Amino acid sequence: MKLSNKTPIILAVIALLALLVAALAPTGTTEIKFQAEGDLLPLPNIDVSVSAVTWTAAILLMLLTAYAWFRRLVQKRGSVAWLAPVFGVLFVLSILTTLYAGKTMTLTALLQGSLSLAVPLIFGSLAGVLSERVGVVNIAIEGQLLAGAFCSALVSSLSHSIWLGLITAGIAGALVAWVLAVFAIRYVVDQIIVGVVLNVLIMGITNFLFSTLMGGNLALFNSPPRFDTMPVPLLSQIPVLGPVLFVQTPIVYLMYLAVGLVWFFLFKTRWGLRVRAVGEYPKAADTVGIKVYRTRYISVMIGGSLAGIGGAFFTLGQVGAFGKEMTNGAGYIALAALIFGRWNPLYAALAALLFGFSENLQFGLAIIGSHVPSEFLLMLPYALTVIAVAGLVGKVTGPAASGKAYIKS
Repeated sequence: MKLSNKTPIILAVIALLALLVAALAPTGTTEIKFQAEGDLLPLPNIDVSVSAVTWTAAILLMLLTAYAWFRRLVQKRGSVAWLAPVFGVLFVLSILTTLYAGKTMTLTALLQGSLSLAVPLIFGSLAGVLSERVGVVNIAIEGQLLAGAFCSALVSSLSHSIWLGLITAGIAGALVAWVLAVFAIRYVVDQIIVGVVLNVLIMGITNFLFSTLMGGNLALFNSPPRFDTMPVPLLSQIPVLGPVLFVQTPIVYLMYLAVGLVWFFLFKTRWGLRVRAVGEYPKAADTVGIKVYRTRYISVMIGGSLAGIGGAFFTLGQVGAFGKEMTNGAGYIALAALIFGRWNPLYAALAALLFGFSENLQFGLAIIGSHVPSEFLLMLPYALTVIAVAGLVGKVTGPAASGKAYIKS
């Protein structure tokens, strides 16, 4: 990922914030707990000095900032890509050590919760990648998630088959995406307007059916089974990462597979080349024999199916029941992750993890009685998105034909 020429300026601001954190950090220690039940090599808890960690992080950040300026002013070269993630890790470590001062920070639990909250966002961002890479703006991710959540709960409750509910969720998301595609591609309706209308429509339908159908007999219509965790032998016993990545439900493992497959098919196959060609210059793609309309329909519907499966995670993986508007804006957050990730499935997944981490952090701090306002933590990932887009990753533009209707001449 190429960094912007503004990167040294942004890094300098972050380094100064780290110095401010170090200066205001309370005295004392923070206990970091690594061990989880079943670890193959148990790691002991460690107590770290808040002052030592914050000042060390601040000094390292200042040195890295100086290196970024040296490359820009002396060597006349851009910043290297590893600077941004290293900066992020050091700064987050400094903040966490300060917020958990005098408390115990269970690293494994913090990461597990972050991944769990990020799963629907990752599925939603993949839906956005597949849609926008082919030239259709998918504002309807929220509706696709909600449709998947509702249908998975209803079908699983009636059939007592969790897998049938998951399949139905994918079909529901694909149907919502199909409606978006029909209006955007065939009838050339503004894609943003169609997406917003679909979100409102799905929200209204699911709320109505929840009140009139599910509300009358929750045991029959809204009591779906939940996926159990399936630990991967040996891998699940790796300290810290094992319980986070490999003690998960099948939907999470499916998410790992989906991220890898979407990346592979988009960038390593002929089909992916055609998708990207249609999203960049559909007229030229049509000229060389690529069926633009069919390619757009297929890509948008595959993305909608993934979003529907992501919605099923709310009911079959987390809550165990459907609730009104339970997606709570996850589709729009997935769009932010998509932009943050520059329309790349791997980067978008990492951005979604950042959003999940920030959301989970507020719950962790609430448990320990932190006085940090939860509204600030909810705002943080969006602020980071603006900072990253404006100063770290440079000019962010989607596929050239994204949002533009194609009319075959």
